[in-house]
Amino acid sequence: MSLHDPPQNFVPYPAKKKQPLKTMGTAGQPKTNLLIPALLAVYIIWGSTYLGMKIGIREVPPFLLSGIRFIIAGSLLFAWAIYKEKQWPSIKQVLNASLIGFLLIGIGNSGVAFSLKYMPSGLVSLIVAANPAWFILLDYLFFSRKKVGIRTLLGIGFGFIGLFLIFNPFSATEHKDFPLWPIGVVVMGSMCWVTGSLLSPRLKLPQQLTNTAIQTFVGGIAALVMSAVLEDNQLASIQSMTHVSIGAIAYLIIFGSWIGYTSYSWLINNAPPRITATYAYVNPVVALFLGWSIAGEQLSLEMFAGSVIVILGVVLMTLRKH
Repeated sequence: MSLHDPPQNFVPYPAKKKQPLKTMGTAGQPKTNLLIPALLAVYIIWGSTYLGMKIGIREVPPFLLSGIRFIIAGSLLFAWAIYKEKQWPSIKQVLNASLIGFLLIGIGNSGVAFSLKYMPSGLVSLIVAANPAWFILLDYLFFSRKKVGIRTLLGIGFGFIGLFLIFNPFSATEHKDFPLWPIGVVVMGSMCWVTGSLLSPRLKLPQQLTNTAIQTFVGGIAALVMSAVLEDNQLASIQSMTHVSIGAIAYLIIFGSWIGYTSYSWLINNAPPRITATYAYVNPVVALFLGWSIAGEQLSLEMFAGSVIVILGVVLMTLRKH
């Protein structure tokens, strides 16, 4: 997952009175012209970060890669946030943002990076695409207790059928040259991502840029701690980095953590949730295509069929009747 700012408006809450888009500039001019560029940035850039992480971890251990990426991105973003927002957060706000950053980035995104060491990037992105199912389940069990509709149940069913087709351990085909246990790592990371996302709108947090910077930085620190515990030869890996891995990290920082991250933050504050949520099923398409066309990852007919079913399931879960 390359995962980002908590999708606060993604959670299915009770219907509210329809409000117009908050897309007014500082001079009162509408900024709806930013909607399409922001969506394209989230669609393409977030989908491409799976491949970026896949390339980076060829030379740098995954937790170390996440730590370097998010600490650099968070530090620079925090400096910009203090200059732009001109307000220091309270201790409580820092602690709350740190908790969300630990769940989303420290565990969620780092778990995705770790799984990419063993699995194709397109398939990892498809498991992450099942996040709406975890949103609905955890929200019902621990937060809103909102009942699940028929459309949502159908979507969940489609999603799990598709994932079974992709990762079917009973299949006799030879295209699965990766272990199945990393699926559990991605699922655990996804559930932490969802938990943090559900907690986020219920906690007192700093202003948007400062909140994002703290979450990013703390997530990077958590990834470095896990690297120190679970990985070896960190210093040697850094010293032996080539222009390829350096370029991958730079891409993830600039495009994934800044442009894509900022675009998503703008969307959750200015676009209807049902539009913002479409990234969940567009990203896997981008990741699968890039993994196949650039990284040479295999995409069998069974995997393709499962991918279509997963995406169909997420569409059913995220689109509203009206």
